[in-house]
Amino acid sequence: MAYEYIFGIFACFLGFVLFYYNTRTNKTEAAAASTLVSARNGEVTEGTATDIIIVGAGVAGAALAYTLGKDGRRVRVIERDLNEPDRIVGELLQPGGYLKLIELGLEDCVDEIDAQRVFGYALFKDGKNTKLSYPLENFHSDVAGRSFHNGRFIQRMRHKAASLPNVSLEQGSVTSLIEEKGTVKGIQYKTKDGQEFMAYAPLTIVCDGGFSNLRRSLSNPKVDVPSCFVGLILENCELPHANHGHVIIADPSPILFYPISSTEIRCLVDVPGQKVPSVSNGEMAHYLKTMVAPQIPPQLYTAFITAVNKGNIRTMTNRSMPAAPQPTPGALLLGDAFNMRHPLTGGGMTVALSDIVLLRDLLRPLHNLHDASALCRYLESFYTLRKPVASTINTLAGALYKVFSASADKAREEMREACFDYLSLGGAFSEGPISLLSGLNPHPISLVLHFFAVAIYGVGRLLLPFPSPTRIWTGARLISGASGIIFPIIRAEGVRQMFFPATMPAYYRAP
Repeated sequence: MAYEYIFGIFACFLGFVLFYYNTRTNKTEAAAASTLVSARNGEVTEGTATDIIIVGAGVAGAALAYTLGKDGRRVRVIERDLNEPDRIVGELLQPGGYLKLIELGLEDCVDEIDAQRVFGYALFKDGKNTKLSYPLENFHSDVAGRSFHNGRFIQRMRHKAASLPNVSLEQGSVTSLIEEKGTVKGIQYKTKDGQEFMAYAPLTIVCDGGFSNLRRSLSNPKVDVPSCFVGLILENCELPHANHGHVIIADPSPILFYPISSTEIRCLVDVPGQKVPSVSNGEMAHYLKTMVAPQIPPQLYTAFITAVNKGNIRTMTNRSMPAAPQPTPGALLLGDAFNMRHPLTGGGMTVALSDIVLLRDLLRPLHNLHDASALCRYLESFYTLRKPVASTINTLAGALYKVFSASADKAREEMREACFDYLSLGGAFSEGPISLLSGLNPHPISLVLHFFAVAIYGVGRLLLPFPSPTRIWTGARLISGASGIIFPIIRAEGVRQMFFPATMPAYYRAP
C-alpha cells in the first residue's frame, strides 16, 4: 500500500509538471506569433532569429559578416549604400593582412578584380632610392601584399557574405542604437524610401567607417586630422620598381605610388593640415604641377602631368584616432569606427582583419549571447588582446608620417635623413622595419628598438668624424625629438596594454 501511495503522489506531480510545460509552450508560441505579426507590420522586435546585427558592410563589416555567418551565427547587416564604393584609400593590403584574409577564408576576394601582387617598397629621397622587400621567404608563394580598387574588393566580400543562407544584407541608414537601461538591444534605421524600422539582436557590432555617427555612444573618440590626401590615377605607365609601393620622401610631406590594376597606378599626395588648395578654381592643379611634379621620379613625370590635366583630382582627409572603448552591454565597435591611423603605411585593413580573427575566436565558444552584461565583461578581453598588434601598426604609421615630413628643425631633418640611410643599409636594418610595416611581425618592442636605433644612427652620423659642440647639441635634440614623436603616440595607445597585456585582468577572462 505504501508503494502505491507514493506512486500516486509521483503520478500527480508528473501530471502537474506536464500541464505547466504545455501552458508555457503555448505562451511561447503565442509570443512568437505576435513577433511575426509585428515584423510584418514593419517593426522587427526582440525575439526574431538574429544573433548579431552588423552596422556597415565595408571591409570590416563584410569580412565579419562572412566569418560569423560561416560559424553558424544568424547575421543581419545594414549598410548605407550597397553600390560599389569609390574611394582613394583602402587599396593596399599588406602581407600580414593577406594572411588574415586566408585565415578567414576570404583570400579568393582578391581574385578576378585585377589585383596586383606587391613585394615591398621603394623609397626615394633627393635623387637617391632604395628597395625594401618583404621578408616572405618562409611563406607560401601566394603570400604577398595585394593592391586593387577598394570598391571591387568590398563588393567581392559582400557577395561572398550574402551567399550564406544565414546572412542577410540590407540597404539602410542606421540612425541610432536602441538602448534600455544602459544595454544596447538593437538599432533604428531608415530605408532608401524613408521608412523607419527597428531591428533587435543580443549583440550589435558597429563598423560603419571613419565617419561613424554611432561611435560616440560606444567610445570616447579623439579624432586628429594631421593631413589630407590628394588622389590621382596614372594610366599606362610603369613604376621604377615593378610590384612595389613607392614612397617619395618629399617636401612638405610624403607622396605615394602603387599599382591598383594592370594599367593604373594610384598616386596619393599628402598635404599637411586640414585644408587643401581648391580643385575647382585650378589652385590644386597649379600646386601639383609646380610643387609636387618636380619631386617625383622622372619615369612617372609625364603620366603625372597628364593625370593632373585630365582633372579627375580627388581629396580625402586623413584621420587618426586611438581606440578608446567605453564597454557597453550588447554592443561592440570595430574597424575605422573604432580605431584609425594615418594611412601612409597601409595598415588599416590589416588591423581590421586581425581584430576580426580575434573576435571570431572569442565568440566561437559562446552558444548563447543573451546575457549582455556577462558578454560585455568577457569581451573586454578583446580590447586587451588586440593591443600589441593594433598599437604597433598604429604607432608605426604615426611615427613614420612625422619622421618623413619636412621640418624647419635641423634635428628633425637629421632624423629624416638618418631614417632613409638606415633603411638603405639593408639586411637586419631594413628587414626589421619592413616586417613591422607589412604586419608580418608587429611586435611593439621591435618597433621601439628600431625607432631608437634610427635615432642613435643619426646621432652617430652627426658626431663623426668630429663631435663639435653644435653637433652634440643637435644630436641631443634629435634623441629628444624622437622621444617626442613616439612616446605621445604610445601613451595614447596605452603603455600597459601595448607592452604588458598579460598584466591586464581582462587578458585572462574566460567565456
